[in-house]
Amino acid sequence: MVKKRVNNVESISIAVVDRNHSDYISITDMLKAKDGNYFIEHWLRNRNTVEFLGIWESINNPNSNSLEFEVIKFPGLINPIIPEP
Repeated sequence: MVKKRVNNVESISIAVVDRNHSDYISITDMLKAKDGNYFIEHWLRNRNTVEFLGIWESINNPNSNSLEFEVIKFPGLINPIIPEP
């Protein structure tokens, strides 16, 4: 069962999710407190970050769509040219 709560740290609301007795803290909430949109945009442009998120998603989400992720991971493959045999 997943439970969500909000902690206030120095008057900033940060979401905390309890899943199977483990706490997960929202990194985006923490970053937004320090002009986080800039940091998040640059973090998501990093290829290693995108690959990590794809692996994490495939492990933790039984409904993950690996084909959709390939479009995000490799934007040049939206309309790939596939040679015929």
